[in-house]
Amino acid sequence: MNKHIAHKSGIILTGVTTRTTNAEEAGPDGRLPKLWETYFQNSAALQACSSRPEYIYSLYTDYESDASGEYTVLIGHEVKEGTPLREDAAFKQAVVPESEYVVFTSKKGPISEVVLQVWVEIWEYFKGSKEVRTYTGDFELYKANGFDPANAEVQIYIAIK
Repeated sequence: MNKHIAHKSGIILTGVTTRTTNAEEAGPDGRLPKLWETYFQNSAALQACSSRPEYIYSLYTDYESDASGEYTVLIGHEVKEGTPLREDAAFKQAVVPESEYVVFTSKKGPISEVVLQVWVEIWEYFKGSKEVRTYTGDFELYKANGFDPANAEVQIYIAIK
């Protein structure tokens, strides 16, 4: 896994959402697999309103406290400010604030394996890191063109002070 520090301007995302916890996701009733199914069922509509359809975001936001509390996940795409929500209200918008990030890049492999592996490394990294997480908006970034769940690579951006 590679990592580096990067500064990112704020962005607005539109997508499908759920509220969950890490404990729930570790069990058999995790909500994220279903959320990804919902995203793929609606991806054409989401990409159509996107200003950057070539990237898929999985945003972790509205943290209750820290990595042990509840948080909201939004899977979707970046949109320009002022982009209206669809009439059916199936999609939500979220703002990712401008921030410094530690960016972790996975190796290529099955998405369920590489994403979990990077998150485990992130949790371990922040146990002894001089950087401090802000819990204001962390996100996974995937290339949408040619997205292959069996051979995916992900960048995970963790907001820091």
